[in-house]
Amino acid sequence: MNSTNGDSLPFLVRDCSLVAISTGKRAQNLRELRDHVLNIHEGSIYYHFWGGLLQPHFDDPQFNNDFANWSHYRLHDNILAERLAVIDPTDFDDLESLRRELVEILEQRLEELERPAWVPTDCQFHFVRSQIVVFDTGWRIEKPEHLPDLVGKMSVGSIFYHVIDARRRYPKGADDFQVWLRGFGGFERICEKLASIDPYFVTLVELRRKLSTILRMGFREALK
Repeated sequence: MNSTNGDSLPFLVRDCSLVAISTGKRAQNLRELRDHVLNIHEGSIYYHFWGGLLQPHFDDPQFNNDFANWSHYRLHDNILAERLAVIDPTDFDDLESLRRELVEILEQRLEELERPAWVPTDCQFHFVRSQIVVFDTGWRIEKPEHLPDLVGKMSVGSIFYHVIDARRRYPKGADDFQVWLRGFGGFERICEKLASIDPYFVTLVELRRKLSTILRMGFREALK
């Protein structure tokens, strides 16, 4: 973790990957999905909302989270899929509050359906949880003004770790870049713009581009 004491410590650039771990839990219908969501490891909630950003896909899923995609492609319940698709995990303070929202939507749909659909065994929802593996890239950013150029060169794993995973370590909306810059003082405007980014509905490449643009424009204005 980077210290907030930016006057003395460099920004340590990390990279990461998500290791997918099977929970052994599966759902063949909507009721089973709801029952498992109630008690599943919170790392599984995290994985099924965020894991798709780092995991390679051989297809082009229509929705951002796995619950919505399963509802659409397997249950063929487009009403439920649309409701699940609009959930933005950045709106919630923690994974437990996100879990409660997910359960509420599933239970509402169960009340509306007389007979929830079943899927074949080979189309079950497989609950997976994630374990993040973090490693040091060896990169060190000594001065804030070097940040814009170097962010644009970071791997998507580094972007995931320093922006998305950081939101589990800091208060809502904060990331490692903001925390480091605030240690120097004088970068509040840049930090406010960084905090305004919603990282959920963009790819990591697009997120990296947004970060780089905000930082470049922010430092350009600060140096006028």
